[in-house]
Amino acid sequence: MKPRSPKKQLARMKYGFIVILFCAVLLPSYRRLERSGDNTYDISLNGTYVGRLGDPAAAEDCLREARRRVNADSDEIVLTDTELTYESGEELYGTLTGTEDVIRAMCDVLMRDSRETMERAYTVKIGQYSFNLGSTDEVTSLLQAALDKYQDDEGYTPVLGYDNNRELAVLTPTVYAEETEEEDDSLRGILDREARSGISSYLGEVFAAIEPAVEKDFDDYEQGITDMGFKDYIEVVECYLPGSDISSLESAIEEVTKDKATPTIYEVKSGDTLSEISEKVNIPMDDIIAMNDSIQNEFSVLQIGQELTITIPKPKLAVTRIEQRYYEEDYEAEVIYVDNDEWYTTDMKTLQEPSAGHHNVMAQVTYINDDEAAVEYLKEEVTYEAVAKIVERGTKIPPTYIKPISGGRLSSGFGRRRAPKAGASSYHKGVDWATATGTPVYASSGGVVAKAGWGRGYGYVVYINHPDGRQTRYGHLSRVLVSAGQSVSQGQRIALSGNTGVSTGPHLHFEILIGGSQVNPLNYLN
Repeated sequence: MKPRSPKKQLARMKYGFIVILFCAVLLPSYRRLERSGDNTYDISLNGTYVGRLGDPAAAEDCLREARRRVNADSDEIVLTDTELTYESGEELYGTLTGTEDVIRAMCDVLMRDSRETMERAYTVKIGQYSFNLGSTDEVTSLLQAALDKYQDDEGYTPVLGYDNNRELAVLTPTVYAEETEEEDDSLRGILDREARSGISSYLGEVFAAIEPAVEKDFDDYEQGITDMGFKDYIEVVECYLPGSDISSLESAIEEVTKDKATPTIYEVKSGDTLSEISEKVNIPMDDIIAMNDSIQNEFSVLQIGQELTITIPKPKLAVTRIEQRYYEEDYEAEVIYVDNDEWYTTDMKTLQEPSAGHHNVMAQVTYINDDEAAVEYLKEEVTYEAVAKIVERGTKIPPTYIKPISGGRLSSGFGRRRAPKAGASSYHKGVDWATATGTPVYASSGGVVAKAGWGRGYGYVVYINHPDGRQTRYGHLSRVLVSAGQSVSQGQRIALSGNTGVSTGPHLHFEILIGGSQVNPLNYLN
C-alpha cells in the first residue's frame, strides 16, 4: 500500500475536526423522534406562528401561562379572543421550540390582540337607577355635588363606609357636618374627649335634676341647616367593566342632580279642589286635566282617595335636609268643615269667613330637595289669633250621567250652528246623535219623570229631574215608555228614538240643565 501524503492526512484531520465540532454544537438541538404517526406540531395563536411542540396539550399549558403573565403585568384585567391551531407532521429527527420561547411568543400575540381592558369601577345604585364611575373619589364627588345643590357653606360632606347589614361588600354613604376644629387622634386625645364627654354628661344630668327647665328664647336657636342626608338608599359595589361602560364624573353629576319630569301620584284629600291642587303642586290646572283621563274639565268632581297623575320635575338623587328658620308672618287657620249628610259633595256653604292671624316662629322644616315635607314649630309667639273659615259641605256622592243611547253618530254639537232648519234655534241647546228610528233611549241618570209626552218643537219628549237638582231632556222620540211622576233608575229604557217635532231626520236630541240653564252634555257624561 502506497503511503498517504502528509498533505492528504492533514486535510482529513481538518475535516474530522469540523465534523466533531458540528456534532458538539448543533446536534444537541436535534433529537430522534419516535416514528408513531404525527410527532411534531406547529402551533399558531390567532393565526400567528409561535413555535413547534411535540404535544398539543403542551400548547394549552403555554397559553394558560401566557394569559397569567399578561394579566400579572397589567393593573387591570385584559381580555383577548384566542384560537389555537395545530399543523401536525412526522419526522425522524427534528427541532422543537423551547417552552419558554413559545410562552413569550404567545404573550406578544395576546398583547397585540387585546380587544379591551376591563377597568376597576364602582357601580352606584340609587333605587332602580344605576351608573358606573371610575373611583370612590368620583362617587364621593358626585354625592357632594348633590348635597351642594342645597347648601351654601354649611359644610356637610358624604363619607363612604361598608354596610355591616349586608353580607357582600357594599359601600353606602353617611353625611357628616365638617368639624370646625381638628381633633387629636392620639390615644391621649381620644381619652381626653371621652373623659370630657363623660363629665359633661354627668354634670348635665345633675343640673337637670336641680334646675327647672327654662324656655328658650328665639336667639338661643341656631338657624340654618342642622342635618342632611339622602332620601334613597344608595349602594356602591366594586366591579370590573369595559371602559366604555364607565361614565365621566361630569356626565354623572348632570344626569343625577338635574331636575327631570317625573310622574308621581297625588291622592285627593278631604276638601281638595282642582284649583287648590294646582297651587300645591305648582302645575297649571289645564296640564293636570290633560294628564288625567278621569278629569273632564275644571268642574269635574274629585273623590276623596282618588289618585291623580302629577308630573313634577325631580332629580334622580333626592336630598333631605332639616333647617331651623325664624320668620314673622301672617298665617291662616285651618279650615273647619261641618259635614251635612243630606248634601252632595258638590254642595258647599261658607258659614264663617276667615281672618288671617300673625305670629313669630322658630320652625324646624324638613325638605326633600326643595319641597317642604314637614314643619315643626320649636317656638311660637302669636301676635293675634287667626279666625278659621267654617264651611258646611255635603257627604253624599252625586249621581253620574251616561250616554242615553248605544252607538249613534254625533251629528250636531252644543252651541251656535249655521243654517238650522226653519223653526229651529240657531243656538243648539243640546247634542244630537243620528240613529235609526226605534233605537232604545235610556235614562242618563236616576230620578223622577217630570214630563212625558208632546213638547212642540221637541216632538215627543221626556224630562227627568235628578236628585242633584239637574234635569235631562230627551227629544224627537217616536214613542214614550214612561209617565210623569214615575221614578226611573240610571240605564232604564224610557223611550224609542224617532223623527218627531222640528227635526231633519231620525236622531235623539239630549240636554242637561243646571239651575234651569242648558250646559254642554258632553262635559258631564262618564
